[in-house]
Order: sequence, then C-alpha cells, then structure tokens
Amino acid sequence: MSETNNEPEAVAGETLLVLWACAALAMVSLGYCFRHNLLLLYGDAVAHLYIARRIFDSRNPGFRQLGSVWLPLPHILLSPFTQNTIWWRDGLAGAWLSIPSYALACAGVYRLGRIWLSLPMALVAVAFFAFNPGLLYMSTTAMTEPLFLAEMIWGILLVVLLNRALDESNSSADRGTSPQKLLIRAGMILAAAIFTRYDGWVLAAVLWLLVTLRLAIDSHFWKPLRRAWLIFTALVAGAPALWLAYNAAVFGDPLDFMRGPYSARAIEARTTPPGGFFHPGWHSMHVAALYFLKAAELGAISSRGANRLLWATVAGAAAAIFLFRRKSIWPALLLWLPLPFYCYAIAYGSVPIFLPVWWPFSWYNTRYGMELLPAFALFGACLAAFVASFAPKLEPWLAGLLLALIAWNGTVLLRAGPLVYKEAVVNSRHRVPFEENLGNALLALPPHAIILMDTAQDVGALQQSGIALRRTINEGDNREWKRALRSPALAAPVAVALDGDPIARAIQLHPQNLQIIKVICSMGEPCARIYRSNVYTPRLR
Repeated sequence: MSETNNEPEAVAGETLLVLWACAALAMVSLGYCFRHNLLLLYGDAVAHLYIARRIFDSRNPGFRQLGSVWLPLPHILLSPFTQNTIWWRDGLAGAWLSIPSYALACAGVYRLGRIWLSLPMALVAVAFFAFNPGLLYMSTTAMTEPLFLAEMIWGILLVVLLNRALDESNSSADRGTSPQKLLIRAGMILAAAIFTRYDGWVLAAVLWLLVTLRLAIDSHFWKPLRRAWLIFTALVAGAPALWLAYNAAVFGDPLDFMRGPYSARAIEARTTPPGGFFHPGWHSMHVAALYFLKAAELGAISSRGANRLLWATVAGAAAAIFLFRRKSIWPALLLWLPLPFYCYAIAYGSVPIFLPVWWPFSWYNTRYGMELLPAFALFGACLAAFVASFAPKLEPWLAGLLLALIAWNGTVLLRAGPLVYKEAVVNSRHRVPFEENLGNALLALPPHAIILMDTAQDVGALQQSGIALRRTINEGDNREWKRALRSPALAAPVAVALDGDPIARAIQLHPQNLQIIKVICSMGEPCARIYRSNVYTPRLR
C-alpha cells in the first residue's frame, strides 16, 4: 500500500459527488428532526441563535452583542438566517450553516482518504463518518461541532496537500493548485477555526509549526513560498490577537472569555455545590482521557465494539506511519489532537464530561467526543487497507463487508438513540416546557411593552414567543442594564425575575412600586416572577 496517484480531476469529481450525497442525507435528517421538534433541544443551540439574532435585533445592535466567551464566527455566519423570525423560532436558522458544514466535512474525509487509499477504502472512511447518527443530528442544529469539524479536516487536508506538492516538487500537484495558494487557503481555514472554537487555536498553532519546520528543513522552498508563508502566519497569529483586542476593548479584559462572569471557570464556580464537588477528571489527565475516549467511543460505535474501535484506530495510525513514510502523512495525525486538548480542558479548564455509564451517571458535554470521528474514520480505513494489502483481490469484498457493518452499526446507534441526542433530550425535558409557559405568559403582555429580563437564562421563552429582542433590556446592553438594576421599577413597565438571577436580586433590594402579576414554576427549573411597574413612564431614546 502506498500513496495513490489518482488523477486530480477524477478525485475532484468524486469529492463533489460525496459532497452532494452527504448534503442530501443531511436534508433527510433535517426533515425528520424538524417534523419532531428536535432542533432546539440543546440549550446551547438556543443560545447560539440568540447571540446571532441580537447582532441586529437588540436595543444597541452591533458587534458588541457577540459577547466574550463563545467565539464569533458561528454567530456571524448564522446572523442572516436568524433575522427570519420564523427560522429563529423553529430553529431552522441553525441548519443552514450546519448542513453545508457537515457536507464539507464528509467531502474532506473522503479527499483525505483518496490521497492514500483506494476508492473502496476511501468510501469506507467517509461512510463511517457520514452515517454517524449523532453527527447527522448535530448537522440539523445550531451547534458548532459540524462547522469546526469541517474546518479541522480541511485545514489538515490543505497542509497535507501542501506537503504532498513539496514532496513531488510540483507546483500543480492538486488540479493546478500551487503550493502558494494551498498555504494561503490553509491560513484562511485555520483563521476560521480560531474564530469558531478554542481547540482551533491549538490546531492552528501546531499546523503553523509543522509548515514552518518543513520550510526550514527544505530551505530551497523558502524563497518561492516566503510571501505565502507571511500571509499564512499573519492569518494564524492575527485571528487570536484580534479576539484578545476585542475582549479588551469591549469588556476591559483581554482574557474575559477565560475569567469573566460567563466563562467556564465562573460557571463551574457558581454551580459547584457546597462541600467541594469536583467533576471526574479534575486535575487528573488520566481520568480525563478515559472520559473523553469513552464519550468518543459511545458516540461512534455500538457499546460492544467500543474498545475495539479505539485499538483499531491506533493500529491504523501506526500502519499509516509505517507505510506512508513521506512527510505528507504527518499533518493527518493531528486528527488525534482533540484527545490531548480535551484531556487538559477537562482536567484544568473547568470543562467536564458526564456519561450515563460512569459516575456521576449523567449527561453533559458528550458531544466533545465527536471530534475524534475523523480519526476513527480515516485510520480505521487505513488499517483495513493494510489488511487488504496481503490479498489485494479481496479488497472490494472486505470493503463491502465493512460498509455492511457500518450500516448495521448506524442502525444500532439510531435505535438506541445517539449519545448526543439522548443528552439533548434528557437536559431539555424540564427547560422546554418551562420556556413555553413563560413565553405564553410574555405574549399576554401589551404587545410593545419593554421587558427587563436576564436573557442569559431561558432566552428560549422569547424565541418561542417570537418577541423581538429589541423589546428587552438585558445583560447585553451593559450601561442600560446596570442602570436598570439600580431602579427596576423605573427601567421598564415589565420585569421578569428568575430565582437567583441579577433581576431577582435587584428587586429584592429595590422592591418599591413593583407588583407581581404572574408566577411560573416548573420541575427542575427556577421559578419566574413577572412584575408590573406602577411608576414607569416611557422615555425618548
């Protein structure tokens, strides 16, 4: 088995066919999920759509509404779709970004496979990835996993193609694409990854280091690629610098996303019960690795084959290193990068993963394991190709058998309920009814009344009722928000306070001239109290 010398035009056509086939598959998934009201089960999906919507729909629209914790690119890309109130309410706005991202990720897995694998084994790789029920479900939501997977796969792919072009000393190694263009495109994809998820920062840094070392070792490439490398470096270094500058300018702290009031560290501090509960993997990289790998395995394969999948993937990576000794294989090994990243994030970054099979027998952040799907797909297919190399005539039969097993595995996962889907269902069973009841209560208010409300919690009530965000005074309008908390009765004709939120605390300190008109409680959720002001008079803005 060696690197395949496929005609670039033929592979490009195959990749395009995979792209459209996977897009069609995702549309089928969208039809099912939309019909069964599954698009907004994740609270984070609701929050992503909310941030994207408020860029234009708020009392103070603009880039400041992007917030400080979540990176901005998904919200910027979602924003045009969320301005359609119907798409915002039913969650369809998220699918118009996630479905193309899923299709591009599938095409990237196939294209990576075709660099080293035959057509049947490349199909095995993309089938394992594309037919994962959890990924198909996520491709219909506003979650960021499909977008980041596409960016990670294509960032690695472009660097692989660059190395391949340099190996062959051929400036037209991939359908007329020069190394200069490959390098600049890789920089653009990695800058997008940096603005999507924080794992993208590590991915971009490591790929930049690999490219720079390659150019330093093969110094005769430096002169023709110097300008492209400078652009590549500016993109990779400039993206995080811009985010730090934004945090400093808007929130007064360049690291507000790490240590601000809405950061993972602050959330963990607020939600940790008295007595010092620490999540599994806290300050233990070993335990963190076990939880992350278990989440990845349970999300990818039937529980009976979980451990076998991991060892097959490790063996496949080893086989790829042994058989593909050219430098171009090394960037593909970064498909394993989510493992060390999430081990550290769980151990020291206040990012827990809870699994139903292990203590504390709950569901939280299981979707992070999905980032190992490309490694499972590609290196699993590499192992199959290695086995087939001992009897090449049997390769089509082995590929057919593996495709049948993939179909069986997908069916088993689908019937049992994909891990990420079950997490969404479990964690939304109290939130969704509560937000529906609160939204109905808000609809009964005067149609143009301004509402003082902390939208960091249960913004789904506004979404479900279709109430414009510009009708709310919320935490995204910093100066107006702080002024409102000092005198709630004068700030708005209506205030919505949830137990323990900033408005509830402000009303406890300043209850004058406020009258409760409705109380809404639901199991597992804080009670919401709607107040009417007896002294509010509208002011010209």
